[in-house]
Amino acid sequence: MLSLPRRVKTEAKACTSEELPSFLNSSSESEEEEEEWQPKSKIAKKPRLPKKNEAKTKKAVVPRSAAAKKMVKKVALKEEMDTSLPIAPVEDTRIQLLNPKEEDTNPKPKSLNQKPEVPKKMEINSSQGKNRKSLGSDEKPSTSVPIMGNQVKHEQCEEAFAFDEPPSKKIKLNACPEGKPVKNLGGNKIKEEFEMNWDIVQALSEITNVEPWVCANLIRLFQEENTIPFIARYRKELINNLEADALREVQQTLEELRTVAKKTHTMIQKLKKEGKLSSCLLKALLNCRTLEELDHVSAPYKTGSKGTKAQRAKQLGLEPAALSLLQNPVELNLFSYIRPNTKGLANIQEVEAGVQHILADIFAKDKDTLDFIRKLCQQKYISIQSTLAKVSSKSGNEKDIDKFQLYHEFSCHIKNIQHHQILAINRGENLKILTVKVNIPDGVKNEFCWWCVNERWRPKQFLKPEFMRILRNSVEDAYKRLIHPLLCREFRSKLTSDAEKESVMMFGRNLRQLLLTSPVRGRTLMGVDPGYKHGCKLAIISPTSQILHTDVVYLHSGQGFREAEKIKRLLQQYNCSTVVIGNGTACRETEAYFADLIMKKYFAPLDVVYCIVSEAGASIYSVSPEASKEMPDLDPNLRSAVSIARRVQDPLAELVKIEPKHIGVGMYQHDVSQTLLKATLDSVVEECVSFVGVDINICSEILLRHIAGLNANRAKNIIEWREKNGPFINREQLKEVKGLGPKSFQQCAGFIRFNQEYIKTFCSSKKTELGSCGLLTKAGALGKKKSKPTPCALQQPNPLDQTCIHPESYNLAMRFLSLIGGNANDIGKSDMQQKVNAVIQKEGLEGTATRLNTTVHTLQLIIDGLTQPEGYDIRTDFDKPDFKRSIVCLEDLSVGTILTGKVENATQFGVFVDIGVGKAGLIPVRSITEAKLSKVKKRRSLGLGPGERVEVKVLNVDIPRLRITLDLIRVL
Repeated sequence: MLSLPRRVKTEAKACTSEELPSFLNSSSESEEEEEEWQPKSKIAKKPRLPKKNEAKTKKAVVPRSAAAKKMVKKVALKEEMDTSLPIAPVEDTRIQLLNPKEEDTNPKPKSLNQKPEVPKKMEINSSQGKNRKSLGSDEKPSTSVPIMGNQVKHEQCEEAFAFDEPPSKKIKLNACPEGKPVKNLGGNKIKEEFEMNWDIVQALSEITNVEPWVCANLIRLFQEENTIPFIARYRKELINNLEADALREVQQTLEELRTVAKKTHTMIQKLKKEGKLSSCLLKALLNCRTLEELDHVSAPYKTGSKGTKAQRAKQLGLEPAALSLLQNPVELNLFSYIRPNTKGLANIQEVEAGVQHILADIFAKDKDTLDFIRKLCQQKYISIQSTLAKVSSKSGNEKDIDKFQLYHEFSCHIKNIQHHQILAINRGENLKILTVKVNIPDGVKNEFCWWCVNERWRPKQFLKPEFMRILRNSVEDAYKRLIHPLLCREFRSKLTSDAEKESVMMFGRNLRQLLLTSPVRGRTLMGVDPGYKHGCKLAIISPTSQILHTDVVYLHSGQGFREAEKIKRLLQQYNCSTVVIGNGTACRETEAYFADLIMKKYFAPLDVVYCIVSEAGASIYSVSPEASKEMPDLDPNLRSAVSIARRVQDPLAELVKIEPKHIGVGMYQHDVSQTLLKATLDSVVEECVSFVGVDINICSEILLRHIAGLNANRAKNIIEWREKNGPFINREQLKEVKGLGPKSFQQCAGFIRFNQEYIKTFCSSKKTELGSCGLLTKAGALGKKKSKPTPCALQQPNPLDQTCIHPESYNLAMRFLSLIGGNANDIGKSDMQQKVNAVIQKEGLEGTATRLNTTVHTLQLIIDGLTQPEGYDIRTDFDKPDFKRSIVCLEDLSVGTILTGKVENATQFGVFVDIGVGKAGLIPVRSITEAKLSKVKKRRSLGLGPGERVEVKVLNVDIPRLRITLDLIRVL
């Protein structure tokens, strides 16, 4: 044992979870270790086992990256671990898809005693291997190894692999994690940087309601810096086909749990340094799962705190008396603690009060006691109440107070309260308009006190009446002064946290729906940014988004008729029959103006139609550096008109230029965590751009930076490479771009498209000019080594590059094409569809996948890529803008009128629908039932998103308050 690192020694000693963990028993060297990834372990008892034969392998691996120093060895462990993707094992019937030559697929030996073939993966467990090494030499596997069932199971804990059923599983080791993972990972654990008394996989599973095996896989995938779009599309079998929203929720929850663990260990180190850390306090800290719990446990020990009543009593030496009252009350004599000249010990009443404070502190910090009261509260009627604050009723803005009229006398069970109600109450409280409190019934207190006195803290011996009175008072004091406020904080914090998350998720869903609005291709469009005094700004753009003409017309200052001639001339000159009007100031007047001219057939022979589009964020974008770079010669006011037109032509490409929170499709966006909001919305944008895909040779830098695996710097390098070397010919050329390493390439490659016709035309023209395609890519600094050996090979167009198939699956795709007798040049044609259908109908999807040694998910992705027509766009399944020729006024509406409209925004209390009267109507959430939604929507949630077309019936029209209540008839 003398040669072992210090951390390993402490692990070998640790026989129970009660002892201090190794990070507390070590010096500054151990503090450095905390920053390294350390595998979690429950196999501290391993040193007593017969040893296995993995020592040789470890000897061979560790010295490769380190000298004889202890710390360097630990660093080597982390480096080796990072080189492979730890993924759950797969069933034996599945063969690894993208690396069929891999031969480490013998499950039985690996699950029992074999490690030499997998030094990188198994090195994660090297510290335990070293423990076993101390028991003797190890040339061959011990014959007793297969008998040790429990110990084998413990290995799965630290490495997060399932070895429970060796015959039916195998280990996945390399960075191509295909195959269906095992669900029953049992004691599967993942070693975190900061250890806690709870398992992060189980905690994550409980909070998110995702199976533990999926959580374990996701933790590893995120550790390997995989992006959500990549995981959602190319690792479906490892995540049980979860959608991107669920992945985001797991990722955010994981970050929260890690934050708690990190802050807990920071607090532990601080308290240890100050000499305040006891084994009892350590256990309480390591049990904390939320920041509220951590704050509750650590608050009395924070620097600068004057200390709690219990701490002051302990300083007076009353702790032995308090403990004696619980454990050995017969020998307790409180009168012996009286010190007439000492404050706090002057008389028996002060001594009793001190003992009471210490006991109350013990009760309030006890995990079992807190678990009982929390469970008790779940069975009782706990309500949240809000009332009009006394201060605000005397002095305050009458208008603001009226906004919260619903909450002036409001009470609701915390299980039934809606998320938007919580956010409204919180906003009212922050504005000092409302007073909010959590109401816990007295029955909870009575039952809790009885349980504490008679069960949990029942004295071990008979108590004198005066001691029993102290115990009862201590329990009541603990509840009233410590536990009740903690419960109220926890309830409020949990409700607020859930409401914020739901609000952010709603924002994300709305944003996705907006970004995936179907583009209007092949039309020349006129964008109109309405205005009064400064006129309406016009911009005409071509079907390829080129700016053809910009102008300003004054429609609302008595010059409408004269300006109509100019508009007519422009529309006819550029053969433009579609007008896009922004929904800002003067929108309805401008809409009425165009509707009137269209009704009079003023633009004949053109059949002109118009649509209203949200201009949220257009003004901010028009003065941004990106807009100045893109349209340097245009006035900012005219840039907004261009942006409005392009939002209809290609919504995704235009809206990614604007910061998501400025698009305005959320609810209470200023009241929620801005960090969480930004992270979620950026992730949604990345997901949408990636799933739609971009043509690498024509897309803008702004769009490119939102592709999974890319950032602003990499996108800039790609554009520079394109400008210097000409268009990209295939995906492999991306590897020549500076800053685009293997990981970035893996993440982004599947989302980047290549227009085959354009590339073929370019290559043929280059061959004619230069006589050789080898001169196409210049041997410059960006690709000098890769382009020299096989320049022509690198420049051959690959038909698979126009599909969603990932390069790691190209070999499999070609094998599948051979199986069906297809040709890569027929991708997207009807012949390909027929050949695929013939094979699938004959053998079935699963049978074909088994024959090709792959998984159903991967095969389905390949089939989709081969059969989707060229230029396929997932946005075609979404709704297009609603084009109109006439207008309806609010006054024209009557109860019972049936209209069609487009969803403008979705909230938790209902959906706002634009029915073309200048004011959106509200469909209350109670009217949105499953029967009324389309079958596509039934698979998602009972909610509608921006851009969807609906048929509604008018229920109520409140003209003074400009409110329209609608009933949903059906989704169109």
